[in-house]
Amino acid sequence: MAFLLAFGVIVNFFDRINLAVSQQALHDSFGLTLISFGYLSSAFSWSYAAMQVPVGILLDRLGVRYVGRISAFLWSMASFCAALSPGLAWLFGARLLLGVAEAPTFPANAKAIGQWFPEHERSLAVSITDTAAKLASGIGVPLIGILLLHFGWRWSFAATGLASLFYFFIFYLVYREPVEAAPPGLRAPLSRAGDRKDPPPPATEQVPLGYLLRQRKVYGLAIGWGAYNYTFYLLLTWLPSYLSSTLHVDLLHSVLYTSVPWMFAAVTDFVVGGWLVDFLIQRGWNGTRVRQTVLLTGTSLGLGIWGAGHATTPVSALLWISLALGGLAAAAPVAWTVPSLIAPRGAVGTVGSLANFCGQLAAISAPIATGYIVTATRSFAAAFAIATVVLLVGIASYGVLLGRIERIAEPGIAA
Repeated sequence: MAFLLAFGVIVNFFDRINLAVSQQALHDSFGLTLISFGYLSSAFSWSYAAMQVPVGILLDRLGVRYVGRISAFLWSMASFCAALSPGLAWLFGARLLLGVAEAPTFPANAKAIGQWFPEHERSLAVSITDTAAKLASGIGVPLIGILLLHFGWRWSFAATGLASLFYFFIFYLVYREPVEAAPPGLRAPLSRAGDRKDPPPPATEQVPLGYLLRQRKVYGLAIGWGAYNYTFYLLLTWLPSYLSSTLHVDLLHSVLYTSVPWMFAAVTDFVVGGWLVDFLIQRGWNGTRVRQTVLLTGTSLGLGIWGAGHATTPVSALLWISLALGGLAAAAPVAWTVPSLIAPRGAVGTVGSLANFCGQLAAISAPIATGYIVTATRSFAAAFAIATVVLLVGIASYGVLLGRIERIAEPGIAA
């Protein structure tokens, strides 16, 4: 089940990174400026952020199976629309549709993993899906870049549309909701499509959104995730451009170099954020201390982006960016297990969506702010310095507001 969700994340991020690789080609086709590219890159996150709370509520009421099917079909259509774009306005609209379509992905994954996996296995399960995001960038940027160089940007968008449609059929046939009443450690076997209907999950009392918005831990998770996402989307959107414009690397080599820190991040995501965390917890280490240590240490290593702003060679730049992305990647799967660990019963999807909403506000800001800063200063140093400050805020939020990773009391029950 974790690998099914991970495959969806890989396809999901192929759709997202397509635009970053196509920046120069879109400039040649539509006269796209750096500032315009920043706004176009953030369009996905506008609608993605706006849909986070609604999809969280839908996930808690309808389940992952139905919301996931609709989502996967829509994001394939959005990629085909981008491939057919006659101008920037159409392309902007396609990116907005993509944001709506992909909005349920990570909240749905957090909810599905919370249902399918016991607590001591969740970090590894989440790391499988979260590693996919880094792996998608590591293999997707060069693949899409080579496709773009040989066939043009429209075919690169069409190819991701076909991959998305393929995932829709796989998800439709395979994914089922687990039987929540099963004994601990057991999961209902997957059935063939149409063999039987899955039993509905037991009814739970809905936790009011207002109650969750009064919880300090929710804000601690949300602000910390926003800090992570600011740096993540800055690099996801601008890394090929940074390498080509600042360090004078040609397009082919920039997409190949871009894969290096993302592949390193995929390793730290899985090994540290997933396997190591579960390994230590299963051997009796305090779960809160293990998760807090990885969360804070990994996010602190993200401060390496400061060094990238002052790098003078591609090798030194890749070393600093690999350090930053590797640390952030190690912290990410831990952060994605937190909603299932702190949310009151029946509110995991909503808490995950609130955190992702804050993350998407950062994802909106990072590409736009970077476009303005690079245009004004003709350098990425100031943009990377701002990301450093944002990460410092996130580290403080994880340490002070989130605190101990333990469940929030349900409404009407004293903490």
